[in-house]
Amino acid sequence: MAPHLLLLLRILFFLTGVSYTQSVSTVSHVSVKQGGSITIPCLYNQRYRNNVKYWCRGYYWLGCSSVVRTDHPKTSGKTSVSDDINQRVFTVTMTSLSPSDSDYYWCIVDRNSKADDGARLQISVTPGTPEIYVDQQELTGVVGGSVTVLCYYSSQGSTGGWCRMGGSCVAVGLSGALNGTCVKLVQEQRETTNGYVLMVTMRGLMMENTGWYWCEKGDLQMPVHITVNQPTTTQSTTAMTQTSTSHQGSLYKFDTSQSTVSPSVPTDQNNEGTDEMQQEKDQRLERTFFYLLKAGSALLFLLCTIIAVVKFRENRHQDDTKDALTPESCFWRNLPTVCTKYFSPERKNNTLSVQNITKESLQ
Repeated sequence: MAPHLLLLLRILFFLTGVSYTQSVSTVSHVSVKQGGSITIPCLYNQRYRNNVKYWCRGYYWLGCSSVVRTDHPKTSGKTSVSDDINQRVFTVTMTSLSPSDSDYYWCIVDRNSKADDGARLQISVTPGTPEIYVDQQELTGVVGGSVTVLCYYSSQGSTGGWCRMGGSCVAVGLSGALNGTCVKLVQEQRETTNGYVLMVTMRGLMMENTGWYWCEKGDLQMPVHITVNQPTTTQSTTAMTQTSTSHQGSLYKFDTSQSTVSPSVPTDQNNEGTDEMQQEKDQRLERTFFYLLKAGSALLFLLCTIIAVVKFRENRHQDDTKDALTPESCFWRNLPTVCTKYFSPERKNNTLSVQNITKESLQ
């Protein structure tokens, strides 16, 4: 994008109260069955931990209507909001949905005196089978174990996938890793419904895998939350056996004296460092834009002043060149030297133009 267009876009964002440094993310489009419920996660930057968050309804930011807030009200009708500052996610739950609830919504962070930050999504409520859905949005696993998510599609269509919110994705038919955990995706056709099911299996779970994910199909997503807990003694022994037989032992260190499983992969320090760097970068960009805006306003004022002065002097010069000098006007203009030289009794012509006086003075 051209620099001047980017600057213009930022000025428009500044004037409309919308932040151009987007640090809030969520799903883009979900499909829900009539009468059902949905929980929407809204991920935000670390620097917004103590800010108020709110859920707003409407296509445009400026015209949206606030529904619930993390300060007050936290519940309004069939909509509620909660904020997990440790996971940096605030969630909105809507129950008993009807077709009238189909609309665009916003996850927004109130930044007080600064422009708010937010992300928009679309919720579609259908009386029939949703285009993508899961049996449940909340799943639980244990460290070293595995968890399987079933995502149902009404049609095959485009290729599906499994994504970590704020992270990377794994495509159908491929095996990959998300935060150090093995992920395998298998898509099969369901003969009973002529639909498709995407089976997502995550093995070798770690505490760091706790968080929000989503199944995706085209432009539709369905968020799923996975909670990973520390295993009991029995669960730990079983997890060790399963991990050893599946040749995943290289990812873990086993302490046989206490019969526990502890991951040997790196912690989230790198992710935290990346968040801090991004936060500093955003703050520098905001300060730079603020100072550029002030400097641009000052330069614009100075330019207007210069143009006004130049125009004034040109108009005055034109008036002077048009007016003829007579003994009376010479007196009122307080030009004694000119009056003495050019309006002496010896001169026959007592009416001179400024151009003639200038020519004679140069001779």
